[in-house]
Amino acid sequence: MLIPPFVKKYGLFVVFLTISLFMPAQKVGVVLSGGGASGLCHIGVLKALEENNIPIDYIAGTSIGSLIGAYYAAGFSPTEIEELVKTGFFQKITRGDMPIKYSYLLKMRNDYASWVKFKISLDTKFLNNLPTNVINSIPIDYYLMETFCGANARAKNNFDSLMVPYRCVASDVENNKEVVLKDGDLSSAIRASMSYPFYLRPIYIDNKLLFDGGLYNNFPTDVMYRDFFPDFIVGSSVAEKPLSPGDDNLYLQLRHLMMHQNGFNPVCENGVLVEPWSDINVFNFEDAQRLIDSGYAATMRQIPQIKKQVERMANNDELKAKRIQFRNAANPDSIVFNDVEVVGVNKSVQRFLKSSIFYHDKPFTLTRLKKQYFRLTSDDKIKSVYPIAIKDTASAFYKLKILAKKEKSFYLEIGGNISNRPISEAFLGLQYSYLGRIGFTAYANGYYGKLNSSSHAKLRFDFPTRVPFYIEPSFTYSHWDYFKSSVLFYDFEKPAYLIQDDVFGELNLGLPLGNKSTVVASGGYSEWGNKYYQTDQFTRLDTADATYFDFTYGQLAYELNTLNRKQYATEGTQFLLKAKYITGAESFYPGTTSIDTIKTINYPAHQWINIKLKFDSYIRTIKAFKIGVFGEAVYSTQDFFRNYSSSILSAPAFNPTPESQTMFINDYRAHQYLAGGLKAITTPFKNFDIRIEAYYFQPIKSITKTSSQTAQYSTPFLYHHFIGLAALVYNTPIGPISLGLNYYDQNENNYSLFFHFGYIIFNKKSID
Repeated sequence: MLIPPFVKKYGLFVVFLTISLFMPAQKVGVVLSGGGASGLCHIGVLKALEENNIPIDYIAGTSIGSLIGAYYAAGFSPTEIEELVKTGFFQKITRGDMPIKYSYLLKMRNDYASWVKFKISLDTKFLNNLPTNVINSIPIDYYLMETFCGANARAKNNFDSLMVPYRCVASDVENNKEVVLKDGDLSSAIRASMSYPFYLRPIYIDNKLLFDGGLYNNFPTDVMYRDFFPDFIVGSSVAEKPLSPGDDNLYLQLRHLMMHQNGFNPVCENGVLVEPWSDINVFNFEDAQRLIDSGYAATMRQIPQIKKQVERMANNDELKAKRIQFRNAANPDSIVFNDVEVVGVNKSVQRFLKSSIFYHDKPFTLTRLKKQYFRLTSDDKIKSVYPIAIKDTASAFYKLKILAKKEKSFYLEIGGNISNRPISEAFLGLQYSYLGRIGFTAYANGYYGKLNSSSHAKLRFDFPTRVPFYIEPSFTYSHWDYFKSSVLFYDFEKPAYLIQDDVFGELNLGLPLGNKSTVVASGGYSEWGNKYYQTDQFTRLDTADATYFDFTYGQLAYELNTLNRKQYATEGTQFLLKAKYITGAESFYPGTTSIDTIKTINYPAHQWINIKLKFDSYIRTIKAFKIGVFGEAVYSTQDFFRNYSSSILSAPAFNPTPESQTMFINDYRAHQYLAGGLKAITTPFKNFDIRIEAYYFQPIKSITKTSSQTAQYSTPFLYHHFIGLAALVYNTPIGPISLGLNYYDQNENNYSLFFHFGYIIFNKKSID
């Protein structure tokens, strides 16, 4: 039944006033508005009401108000809710970030220099390929299911049977009306009410695509009145009062178009409006304590007025006992799943998804499900999965129902790097994915720049067995020109003093060791060539010396990686241990400046074992300040090549900073070395870091040049070297912008000023 606007605004309070003449207020309803992150103020409102023994008999909310209200209705105390929203986990999922501890390294793509990715379906129009949401909804979808499935089962899908009867509001945009949710899956109801357009993906409930309730009813006092008819309403409003949109502010334009502002103006003694201070960005959940305190303070100012009308006081002991009883019956630890149902995709994809979670029909707990679920969602061939937990009252087991969608088959990625040095490059990547009984991916990319031009292509086959694994054949070609990328040389008519060409094919077999680490066995064949001068005295008419090394290799690598960024990380840990066996034949072709006179020199096979250990970890000390600890060690049984230049070219290199990866400095190469470093990182404001890094490089035996241009070892531990970096880094959504001062103690110019926008990441080399 539609209520006229006048009655909605004034009539219910006239009714309240009439009732209040004959009896004191007994039942209290609390209404929580939408308003994005500002809705954390509602926690302070609930906290103040409970501390003053104000009963809360019914609760209703929209958007963020629906979440805070649901916490309370499901038996969480205001203090517990406060602790939940202040965790880093909660803040991460509200940004759409997958918590690092649940990232699944086996499914993670290799790091490339991409800025943006466009997902494409060739059989749809361009507009249909545009993204519909800013953040990844998977983390919050699972969180809501995990948090509320027990309470929902306890209430038997009836929101009146929660610890506190509850309502929330969503929006049906197809039919231009609000939808009041009072039964069904509780987590889905909350999720629908929070689906802010273009920020969070909408969901279907009863075949209706539902968006944020604030589109049509951002402050559901009328819903509270119609469904529960309380004697007194406490309304908490944090609805944003936006400024005029302006012709260049897309956010405010959309806000005015989409969000309907409801008023709550009590005109009698039977309603109180609490309006906490909440002047923050809609999506900024990082100021939780300040907002909670604001809600608490605003409510405390209204407590005398509330107590004038609400004579009935809540009994804290009874409330605590009621809360414990409800929470015990809805304990997530008692939830056990014995079935998985996948809908929304064809049968072969259903089998792939189900077998990724459910093995041999063995029951599993929420704890095990979380690990398996996030493994599944890490697959870039899956667009979305939405979980619903359904309890079988006869058996007490749960069934996990997954609403799934495949990702678009193609995506295009664009990126690169722009720098003050001549190392700028463009990057382009293309991928095709197919999901059936197994997962299949075909990927190719290309880099183009003065320093590096390369292409990489691979196929990947993912097998969803009990221990998932992948098989990946690949091919890579890279061309490196260290002369044209050096700031020390400007006469590009001269032949480059160092050119490397690397062509190799590789086969990888990858297995997981838990969620955050992998073991990868690799084998391959490479044709690796270098052209160089062993003297600085050459002309454009001279030809360079050339060394070619054709080799096969086998490698076993273990990696644990929880770093939060692919470059300029500030959180997490990376640990890498790999062992590589190389065997191959060297060929040397002297140029016109070489002291060798033999036209072609072929050597017996070189063979060696190379073991590398790398550790990179970040420790939070105080707020906005972190310490990074870095360590690297290499042990190689590699012998010398024909001359010093070819020997140093093939030696392992220490390149700990972004710029050092673009430079070839002999003194930071050795067959065996130890290296370490410390990083001091402060973040004065979001996404902006100030970094100071210092590294120590200690070769066990340095590689030095003899008078005959051959290589020899120095006395052990005779030399040591340093690398330093001081940088300002702003991490934009598409890549870092960095301005840094680098220090190399063994370079012709010790200091270099280095600016770049984008990623200094390249396709890997075969010999590394």
